[in-house]
Amino acid sequence: MNAVIYYITLPFIYLISILPFPVLYLFSDFLYFILCTCLGYRRKVVLQNLHNAFPDKTDEEINIISKAFFHNLCDFMVETFKILTISKEGIKKHCKFNEECLAVFAKYAAENRSVIMVMGHMGNWEWAGHPFSLLCKQRLVVLYHPLANKHFDGLMLRMRSRFGTNMIPMKTAFKEMLANKNELTATVFIADQTPLPESAYWTTFLNQDTPVFKGTETIARKLNLPVVYCCVKKVKRGYYEMFAEPLIENPSATRDGEITEAHTKRLERDIIAQPESWLWSHRRWKHKKPVEQ
Repeated sequence: MNAVIYYITLPFIYLISILPFPVLYLFSDFLYFILCTCLGYRRKVVLQNLHNAFPDKTDEEINIISKAFFHNLCDFMVETFKILTISKEGIKKHCKFNEECLAVFAKYAAENRSVIMVMGHMGNWEWAGHPFSLLCKQRLVVLYHPLANKHFDGLMLRMRSRFGTNMIPMKTAFKEMLANKNELTATVFIADQTPLPESAYWTTFLNQDTPVFKGTETIARKLNLPVVYCCVKKVKRGYYEMFAEPLIENPSATRDGEITEAHTKRLERDIIAQPESWLWSHRRWKHKKPVEQ
């Protein structure tokens, strides 16, 4: 059944991908009308997340952010399919790496130092890896969770690796990073997913008790790889800019929780500055902090 759904859907995905950008965004507007206006997709989740994160904002302000978020979400969906057919020059034009960002990675490459890149679900994170693979000397490695449908998982892998990005499953991350420790790499960790509460590091994030994966910090400290915080900020519709900031130069010298607190607080700052660009439909706070014994 999964294969049938995939092969029925695939021609429509390619059709969306070849649309010129103006038509692509007309389709995104139609998608917004269907998903959000008609179906109310995850509206309650988004509104609750926003109210909890910004308790000082009025209902009107929350509704404005919510609508802007859903427009961005629909843009993100169609932009992701655009990766199937966009050119190298096109992706570099629509997802720009400014000179400061390129200088950060050029510096580490000149020092022959691999890095860990940590980021959240901001802007269009699916686009960000492609310009990196085209412009930077490091081999880009992105950790991911395989999809249950192996056909769509294969499609996503083809899209994500189209310009040279390497994808590895989260569960084998440390093993593969250790095996390739002599190679110049930049490994991407998406740090705002939802771990099991018992194994997570707990902190205050957007005014709420929040579990954070320890993997970024654990691997950075074990391999002593510099941690670089990255953010994809929306400039205007269809255009994004990548920012990079060295966060921790010597992870092995840090105390427990220091790296996790640093990248979480940095992400929080960017979300507050551009809240509509974050993934509010994600059930980020579905777990409660365990009661300390």
